[in-house]
Amino acid sequence: MRRRACLLLAGVLVTASACGLTSGSPMVDDVGPGSIGRGEPLKGADLTVTSKEFTEQLILGAIMGVAFEAAGADVLDRTGIQGSIGAREAVRSGDADGMYEYTGTAWINYLGNSEPITDPRQQWQAVRDADLKNGLTWLQPARLNNTYALAMNQSRYKRYGTKTLSDVAALSKSDPGAVTLCVESQFANRADGLPGMQKAYGMDVPASRITQMDTGIIYTQAAKGSCTYGEVFTTDGRIRSMNLVVMEDDKKFFPNYNAAPEINSKTLKEWPAIADVLDPITRKLDNTVARTLNAKVDVDGEDPHQVALDWLKEEGFVKEG
Repeated sequence: MRRRACLLLAGVLVTASACGLTSGSPMVDDVGPGSIGRGEPLKGADLTVTSKEFTEQLILGAIMGVAFEAAGADVLDRTGIQGSIGAREAVRSGDADGMYEYTGTAWINYLGNSEPITDPRQQWQAVRDADLKNGLTWLQPARLNNTYALAMNQSRYKRYGTKTLSDVAALSKSDPGAVTLCVESQFANRADGLPGMQKAYGMDVPASRITQMDTGIIYTQAAKGSCTYGEVFTTDGRIRSMNLVVMEDDKKFFPNYNAAPEINSKTLKEWPAIADVLDPITRKLDNTVARTLNAKVDVDGEDPHQVALDWLKEEGFVKEG
């Protein structure tokens, strides 16, 4: 059953019957089974995929949709919904059938927990178990973990040699003038951001050495060395393109934001082969893959759907139809 929903207005998902509109467009990629989708186990299925609006989500949404196509399904593309809640609500309500979501986002933002679970597998299991009552089934998670980090340019790395956040904390004490931070305003004030990080690692970076700015500018300023460390997202393509060095979160302070398919439970019951189609792909997704694919869009200006399609072909998951 193909499900459609209309526009996301004021953060509320309005059904097609309520507004008289439909959104999304059919995926028409000329693909067939490669290493996934053999025997076309989804033939006869009408499936809708969705995502949030940022680059990585657009790519992941396209990956899911193309995989479904290769397995024989007719697929409606409703990727790019603004905000986090809208895409999840589309899957929960049945207006969409699946998306890639992040474990930490679900655990903290949707399920209302204040403390993340340190072990990534246990975090996924907790989210999976809690969301079953919401009509959502989480399939196996990826190593891809889109969480916070601090990063520096190669010149600063050669000078200070820090590799972990514990090293940064030690540097902030031994050479206080060496540590300057560029961060987003949200990160600067969140308990799971800068205040919590400083407390967890025993850092003492004075406010005078912390500059708040927009996300995109942070990467540029860190690359230029205008600040010693910039707050980044671990799967951002600009880390690779700007040759930044990411500090390891050695005390595992930041929440785990592992990507995993979040599927409408009724859909999965009707089409259980969805899990077999997606699991091999999800296992291949890690931060290196994500940075490479994200950079193709954010740095090279390529189309997210084409990037997803090309990667699936290169990996042998799908073939030309």
